Amino acid sequence: MKQKKLAVLVMSALLAMPSFAGAARRQSSADMAKATAVQQQMVQPGQRFLAGPGIAVAETRSGKVQGFIRDGIFHYYGIPYAVAEKRFQRAQPVKPWQGVRLTVKYGAISPQASGDFPNGDWGDPGRSFTMDNNCQNLNIWTPGLNDGKQRPVMVWLHGGGFEAGSSLESPAYDGKNLSRRGDVVVVSVNHRLNLLGHLNLEAYGPEYKDSANVGIADLVDALRWIRGNIASFGGDPANVTIFGESGGGAKVLTLMAAPEAKGLFQRGIVQSGAVETMGPYVMSKTQSERVTELMLKDLGVTKENLDTLQTLPYEKLMASANKALKQAGAEFKVRQALGIGYGLSWEPVVDGSFLPTHPVTADSFAEAGRDVPLLIGTNLTEWTGFKDIVNLEKAQYDNENTWDAAKIDFRLKGKYGQSADAIVREFLAAYPDKQKKDALYIDTMIRQPTLKIMRHKAAQGGAPVYGYLFSWASPVMNGVYKSYHTAEIPFVFHNIDKLESRIGGSREAEILSDRMSDAWISFARSGVPSVKGAPAWEAYGKDGGATMIFDNKVRLVKDHDAKLLQLLDTNYRYF
Repeated sequence: MKQKKLAVLVMSALLAMPSFAGAARRQSSADMAKATAVQQQMVQPGQRFLAGPGIAVAETRSGKVQGFIRDGIFHYYGIPYAVAEKRFQRAQPVKPWQGVRLTVKYGAISPQASGDFPNGDWGDPGRSFTMDNNCQNLNIWTPGLNDGKQRPVMVWLHGGGFEAGSSLESPAYDGKNLSRRGDVVVVSVNHRLNLLGHLNLEAYGPEYKDSANVGIADLVDALRWIRGNIASFGGDPANVTIFGESGGGAKVLTLMAAPEAKGLFQRGIVQSGAVETMGPYVMSKTQSERVTELMLKDLGVTKENLDTLQTLPYEKLMASANKALKQAGAEFKVRQALGIGYGLSWEPVVDGSFLPTHPVTADSFAEAGRDVPLLIGTNLTEWTGFKDIVNLEKAQYDNENTWDAAKIDFRLKGKYGQSADAIVREFLAAYPDKQKKDALYIDTMIRQPTLKIMRHKAAQGGAPVYGYLFSWASPVMNGVYKSYHTAEIPFVFHNIDKLESRIGGSREAEILSDRMSDAWISFARSGVPSVKGAPAWEAYGKDGGATMIFDNKVRLVKDHDAKLLQLLDTNYRYF
């Protein structure tokens, strides 16, 4: 406890210092060498926190950065990888700085509906971030600097669709434990979102050529920065895996379809990253142009006064943008990604140049992603229990774990009608460790598009694709959470201790976290995922194939839910 209190006091004192950039001072090569030697000597087992002159100093092409060491892992927050001086235009390279830049504060995030991200309650404080168009910054966790090791690099892309979220909004995104467990370098990235990342102004001047995709172009810039600098942080620039959940997974798919990103990463991992209108497919150029037309008309902006978009309050821009997305969605009859009714969402645009095609093509996968191995999967219940999760006070006493057999049968008949018995039968065949009541919460909204991606990627005949399904159900609040959307993230990051209010503290959860983290690390290291004690993980095939199920028992299955999904949605087509 004394060490923890001391660490907090040291960090508080550092954060209270004025102007980090102004406090940076020049250091000679001899000073740096001496400091590095001292630093290495000080990193001892059990040493909780280290920070100070010459400690955790790394060299980048723009200048030196100074982080801190916690539990033997080097931490860096808010390192700039590019600079966006204007809205809707490509970011520019970072200007070099003199001395040592202190990187111990969270960087700015993209403007969005809210900058506060409460982590749910249970005494967890919310996180508040500065919001700015100039949000091109990243965070790094690494076990060592310039130590001769070439560690795999795992680059995390946050969720929130292409509209919201940030690199550190959740405690689950902390890369320290994953970095230590796998001896890998973990990076997380902030970039432009929503209208700032995807408003198509291409027709209004050459400076806006890539405006429809500058949010993804930011990620390309981040990957270029990683290629040029990550060796200083102990990482291998030729072994980079990008991974993300939900919108972050859709970003992985988009980067796999973008020729400009080709070669900047070697592997991709998509966690619950596809619904039918986002992930396999993104916005068309025609749709994006209509959104722009409607938005500018509402704002009273024309080509002659387009520069006013640079200074209009973000909230005013967003209000007009939301109306435009709704109207254009109705005109093109595009179903909302989540919810009911029509409505477009901000997302990348197939513009014919930066993004030549959708990630999923008619009979294959985007050509830029041909040689990139893919690990992809979903959670068993995803959003199906969301209504209960947002109403915990009542739902903890009134859910499938409190109902008797008659009520469960009544609910099943109400949901599935005459197909209820057949669906239950196929569900229990697919998931023999589950119970009849669990058949009420089967996800198809993300599961089916993910299978479509897997089959099209396999049909391409390039690098392999590996499938997984996370079906572990949280026992917290009488089992209300189940295997909800995002539930697998703390397991992957080996951070289940940071989300006890969602996961609990069972030994089973700890074992599963070990297995999932190790599988992701294995894939990042070699391109082939593996789980200790489980069968060899086979690649998925065009006409169906292998899936690794992560639960209290980890098992490899083949086409386990094909009949079940056919019963649930007879009209869905994978090709």
